[in-house]
Amino acid sequence: MGSDIQRALLWVLFGLSAFMLYDRWEVYNGRPSLIGTEATQQVVNAEKPKDVPTSTVTASNVEKVAEAQLEATTPKADLVTVETDLVRLSLDPQGAAIVSSKLLKEKEPIPWTETGLVGMVMGAKPEPPKDVVLFTQSQGRTYLAQTGLIGGDSFPNHKTVFKMVPGPLKMEEGKNELSVSFEADSGGVKLRKTYKFERGHYGIKVQHEIVNGTASNITPSVYYQFVRDGEKPEGESSMVSSYTGAAVYTDKEKFQKVPFKDIQDGDKDYQTSANNGWIAMIQHYFVSAWIPTQGAERENYTREVAPKLYAIGSIENLGTIQAGETKKVEALLYSGPQDQDRLGAIAPGLSLVVDYGWLTFLAQPIYWLLSFLHGIVGNWGWAIVLLTCIVKAVLYPLSLAGYRSMARMKDLGPRMKALKEKYGDDKQRLNMAMMEMYKTEKINPVGGCLPILLQLPVFLALYWVLLASVELRDAPWILWVTDLAAPDPWFILPVIMIITMVIQYKLNPTPPDPIQAKMMALMPFIFGVMFMFFASGLVLYWLVNNILSIIQQYAVNKQIEKDRIRRQSN
Repeated sequence: MGSDIQRALLWVLFGLSAFMLYDRWEVYNGRPSLIGTEATQQVVNAEKPKDVPTSTVTASNVEKVAEAQLEATTPKADLVTVETDLVRLSLDPQGAAIVSSKLLKEKEPIPWTETGLVGMVMGAKPEPPKDVVLFTQSQGRTYLAQTGLIGGDSFPNHKTVFKMVPGPLKMEEGKNELSVSFEADSGGVKLRKTYKFERGHYGIKVQHEIVNGTASNITPSVYYQFVRDGEKPEGESSMVSSYTGAAVYTDKEKFQKVPFKDIQDGDKDYQTSANNGWIAMIQHYFVSAWIPTQGAERENYTREVAPKLYAIGSIENLGTIQAGETKKVEALLYSGPQDQDRLGAIAPGLSLVVDYGWLTFLAQPIYWLLSFLHGIVGNWGWAIVLLTCIVKAVLYPLSLAGYRSMARMKDLGPRMKALKEKYGDDKQRLNMAMMEMYKTEKINPVGGCLPILLQLPVFLALYWVLLASVELRDAPWILWVTDLAAPDPWFILPVIMIITMVIQYKLNPTPPDPIQAKMMALMPFIFGVMFMFFASGLVLYWLVNNILSIIQQYAVNKQIEKDRIRRQSN
């Protein structure tokens, strides 16, 4: 019975792995993930914004912001390029909007099929890695960060042509800050938009200074929005199922995803009115977020502004600005990697953009432990090794009973074979005799399942950590393993894992049924082939787990053998 249960669990693991591979295949062929990434989404039924006096936000103003898009009514001016130690931005004088950004410290990964053994066989010649591009307006792709004023017929907005204020455009050595300003005057209202950069930070402070040069009071609102097409990021593997879309966070409703499909359908299942939180556009490993002034009333909105072109924004009411008066308001624009420590320090809940799917409750603690270990050893691969050792040590008291059961069952191999020969094909009497033998020898036949069963939740959670954590993207381990989030390009880790599984098979009791024994002998090779397509960090975890299991099982087998010899000598 113990062998049957152990085989059943191995088949469960096999089926789970096969399901994960099939899910990747579905995504590869353009179909939605069977696992999905919407489990963490919290929703609230929000009413459509109602018309209110023009001194505050109106539904029509939302439409004006979202619908004013790419077609300029005035000639386009040359883009302004700004460079810091981390990013190179292009700003369009039309609207003083960000239309391009390159992350100078983040590179696009080279496909693993173009390197290693596969690349060598196929004769691939990979190109040097390129900088990651977030904001863009080229080659059919659109991803923009825009701001402006509404509340009047001719306030400066993202279609108004601004004039750059003379000043430096590159952060100089020894300087920790850089400011770039644009000005526009429309209808007597002057808007000065200033981008403030800080060395070592992806966050940009965006200040709007409004000067009321008219003879009457004005009641403007400032809007912050992202406009993006609905496509996955360029270069992303089609085998990856990660969330690409908008999100809203408020203290009341917490983190709420807003998929492009919901925006297209006009669904507003998110909190539209708040005085806190942020809005964001999320894609695999990276995020852009507007964090407006906390405590100021605002209205969140989404719109499909053109076919397959979507906007998410937030409108903040600035109150009344009297004639001749000046008012300043500042927001933070973050556009960079989903570094959880960095995001957590910027705004509450911003680290939730890291999508661990339905295993967030377990994946998050595993990431925290991995991050802590990485802080000690300075290498994510060795952090995974230490994580495996810690998990193994924590589970060892529970696993020990399983190792002892397997060792004793192996020791009872000749007696089990004799029982099979005695009862032949009479399965009922054979099982009764085996259960009686287990009871006499004080063996728990279910105990052999524990070492495998206890590892499954950690295995699945680590899978999501490797899939979603930008910290492990392009993270090397040793020698040939240069990206723990990608498969081993030389298949060395899967081959070693096959060897360890064969050793484990030899250490465990052999099923009395010859057909079952052959199936169990083939399992290491079946798993090895499947693991060739898993992230090398995941294979590393399972490999180290196998090695530790072999050591523990060998030690227990030796102890059981010594006890048997001692009993026989007495």
